[in-house]
Amino acid sequence: MAKGLASRAGEFGQVDVAVIPAFVHLDAVAQAVAGSPVSLGAQDAYFEKNGAFTGEVSVHMLLDFSVKYVLIGHSERRHIIGEKDDLLNKKLKAVLSASMIAILCVGETLEERKANKTLEVVGRQLKLGLGEVTKDKITQLVIAYEPVWAIGTGLNATPPRRRKSTRSSADNSNHSTMNPSPARCESNTAAQSRPLMPAKLLAQPDIDGPWSAARPSNSMSSWASSKATAAAKK
Repeated sequence: MAKGLASRAGEFGQVDVAVIPAFVHLDAVAQAVAGSPVSLGAQDAYFEKNGAFTGEVSVHMLLDFSVKYVLIGHSERRHIIGEKDDLLNKKLKAVLSASMIAILCVGETLEERKANKTLEVVGRQLKLGLGEVTKDKITQLVIAYEPVWAIGTGLNATPPRRRKSTRSSADNSNHSTMNPSPARCESNTAAQSRPLMPAKLLAQPDIDGPWSAARPSNSMSSWASSKATAAAKK
């Protein structure tokens, strides 16, 4: 996958593209995309610079592989491993302090959606996740709306629904950082099974790009963000 993306990088135009593999594959993927416009990302990072934290990978370790993007608060990290907003905030600030780009994942479960708590949940995740983030860091931040109930269930959030949640994400992130410039907002999409979804998402005015998990192993994610959304929509 990484080699394929790198070989076609010239076709992407004004779009940022990153591949985000599991830690054990970082070196191989780094070599596969070397010399291409495709960037490398990591699926997680620990906030401490050093110390006795067996099994954890610090942001400074990731810099050794020229990692540019780091996922923070992916749904599995939140709902399976049990990471809370205060921990995710520490990770996000560590990523930003290392001059990497943090992709903060937010989104509601099916139960929260049925209870009409989508905007409440997303707002809380943003407020706590972006705590103490200053306005000068806004260009290092991507907000990824990830409706948890639509992952691996066969259900799908329509582009207008995604736009509503993503618009809320943008509003909350700008309020949290006290900055008038909008953070980039992406929306998760099962692009491999719904090939038209990325184009439909880009047609929404408040969504800057799609990102998705590769199949079948789910060990690698790809992410694309429009540098100039208007150009990408033409």
